[in-house]
Amino acid sequence: MRRPRGQERAITGNRQTSWAFADAFVAEDEATRWARDRAREAGLRSVSSGTGAALRLLAGAADAKAVAEIGTGTGVSGIHLLHGMRPDGVLTTVDSDPECQQFARQAFRAAGFAGNRARFIPGRALEVLPRLADGGYDLVFCDGDRLECLDYLAESLRLLRPGGLVCFEGVFADGRTVDSTLAPPAEVQRVRELLRAVRESTVLMPSLLPVGDGLLCAVRRGAP
Repeated sequence: MRRPRGQERAITGNRQTSWAFADAFVAEDEATRWARDRAREAGLRSVSSGTGAALRLLAGAADAKAVAEIGTGTGVSGIHLLHGMRPDGVLTTVDSDPECQQFARQAFRAAGFAGNRARFIPGRALEVLPRLADGGYDLVFCDGDRLECLDYLAESLRLLRPGGLVCFEGVFADGRTVDSTLAPPAEVQRVRELLRAVRESTVLMPSLLPVGDGLLCAVRRGAP
């Protein structure tokens, strides 16, 4: 069915406003805003409120009890994940910066989560992830080094139970992923390879959500 003449322009003209409205649709609590301020002071970029809301929704839909997070930051994404998880769920979060993890501890506590709801592991993700249990996780959230994203994908497929979710933050790379006018830097080329690998995988059912800087999500299919 063809749209009435001029309707395409109206949709295009309002798209940025609509996306901004959607991204701010779910309000954040004081603890999350505090964690966001700490990230800004440290020169780190946190997930947007829309991305956080999507993570909360996905964790809730998966009835997640065990979640692994690559990139603790100051705890913004972790708070959203914990809000979506089961009350007895545990977030295992990995980051190479223990100082940031201390901010995240404070933020989780301020958000009302008991200390046993999160397991903080300092270190490089690719050194830590092999120590985590095969098939032991309902959701893996990746917000680390883009150059390592394909390695994160391989580890996630091992870590996830059938029906579990893997999510990658920042796959738009500030618009550079779809910009074909310049030769892409290595990290953008790697993200393009990740998108291709996820889309063509026979064991993943993917979707690319236009929230924040792009959230790539996929469900790990069960055994045939």
